[in-house]
Amino acid sequence: MRIFAYMKKTSLPFLLAAVLFLAACGPKTPVKVACVGDSITAGATIEHPETDGYPARLQALLGEGFEVRNFGFSGRTLLNKGDRPYMKEPMYRDALDFEPGIVTIKLGTNDTKPWNWQYSAEFKQDLLTMVRAFQALPSSPKIYLCYPVAAFREDWGINDSLIRTDVQKYISEVAAETGCKVIDLYTPFRDRPDLYNDAIHPNVEGAALIAATIAPELCKYRRRK
Repeated sequence: MRIFAYMKKTSLPFLLAAVLFLAACGPKTPVKVACVGDSITAGATIEHPETDGYPARLQALLGEGFEVRNFGFSGRTLLNKGDRPYMKEPMYRDALDFEPGIVTIKLGTNDTKPWNWQYSAEFKQDLLTMVRAFQALPSSPKIYLCYPVAAFREDWGINDSLIRTDVQKYISEVAAETGCKVIDLYTPFRDRPDLYNDAIHPNVEGAALIAATIAPELCKYRRRK
């Protein structure tokens, strides 16, 4: 009921458009979707991320034509010299071993912390490394690079202005060089602090909006297959 109330209040036309895309995603051999990311992907601060986190909501929207798996790991960075590099975790290997047909990468929020951003010159190359590792898989996945959602507090070191400028710039450059598609998750959240539990992590309604933003793009891919 919370999601339906949210749809009526803010995003009904957009979410209805997403539902229309789903009709074209008919039941074929499921496309495996790996959702790579940090705590926002993992569903931190959401009471039941296994049902209300954005990957779970994405699965519900996409239906049986897709198999969505959550590879979000709280606190992780894209930067390999960051304090908690995603690519140095077993979960990264798990995501590769999953051999997905689609990958969504939503990293960069924790990288803007000053002790991580001192290595910002390496952000682009590290993202290229991750993208190329997935592209080299036998499954030849379609990769979607997501702009991180907006951040509304800086006492944890996360810097919204860097997300909006530098992180988006690097993501766009890597997408252009590798043929990846960019999904803008920043703009829908830019002026919406009400979609957060703690000004950094989206709440249930925010997770639903992330899923509704991503789902139509994945359905376009499915229709072309």
